[in-house]
Amino acid sequence: MRVIWAPVALDRAEEAARFIAADRPAAAAEWIDGLFDAVAKLSAFPDKGRMVPVVGRADVREVLYGKYRVVYRLEEKRLIVLTVRHQRRHFSERILREEQ
Repeated sequence: MRVIWAPVALDRAEEAARFIAADRPAAAAEWIDGLFDAVAKLSAFPDKGRMVPVVGRADVREVLYGKYRVVYRLEEKRLIVLTVRHQRRHFSERILREEQ
């Protein structure tokens, strides 16, 4: 399965890395590398993530990476990473539509 990152998901990942880098630059580089590795593994196991409770659709799933939620949508031949959000941030279906 092909993994595609939505532009907003890349922006959110970059924001998180900048936040981490403010205190620990080396940790931020390690975090971003690990994030991309974790998401790449989803291509082999796309159903690994759980269904996002707020959305309630089988095609919209999430996995946790550290303190962040990686939300993605499954399509027939591709997996689209929709957003990367800190677990403490409120998440609603409306946000999902805005970040597609």
